[in-house]
Amino acid sequence: MTATSGRAAPVWSFGDRARAAAKLMLGWVALLWLLEVVDAATGHALDGFGIEPRRAAELLDVVPASFVHFGFDHVASNSVPLLVLGFLAALGGIRQFAAVAAMIVVVDGLGVWLVSPEHSNTAGASGLVFGLFGYLLVRGFVDRRFLDVVVGLAVGATWGSSILLGISPANTSVSWQGHLFGLVAGVAAAFVLRRDSGRGGPGAPARPLVP
Repeated sequence: MTATSGRAAPVWSFGDRARAAAKLMLGWVALLWLLEVVDAATGHALDGFGIEPRRAAELLDVVPASFVHFGFDHVASNSVPLLVLGFLAALGGIRQFAAVAAMIVVVDGLGVWLVSPEHSNTAGASGLVFGLFGYLLVRGFVDRRFLDVVVGLAVGATWGSSILLGISPANTSVSWQGHLFGLVAGVAAAFVLRRDSGRGGPGAPARPLVP
């Protein structure tokens, strides 16, 4: 991190942002595993934080549901994509990432609450994973940043087929509703929380990048 004169915000280098993003996502994924350990040790007591649709009391579980899972296989399947996609998204700034993640989690949870089938219980970080995929896919085009466009295309090429399978109603082994609402929320977040492209003329001052 490089200090600037006066009261201006510090300018964060790419290395600073990368370290901050890595620490955030490693901590996030570690928390998911810790919660699953607690869940297993308590006879799956945390499964009750999943979302059961159209019950008013379940609105309190809209956010917690993104942090609990139904078994270690479940949390393992979400860990790598969450780690990678979250890291790439958080490189743009921790505060920006927090706003994007919050929007995805809330919109996705409300969507699940509204349209999931009766007597279902939906939980897990996959809605956030799908949301981050959608966010990264379009962020570069919305913000008009070439490097982010390249990142989005790479993300699409890597996970695109899995995403399409995950939002298919024919795939009854997963909550396609949660995946679909997460994806839509991520795309919407790229527009709602768009960043200034920061393109200035010759001699334009550098903008501080605060994670």
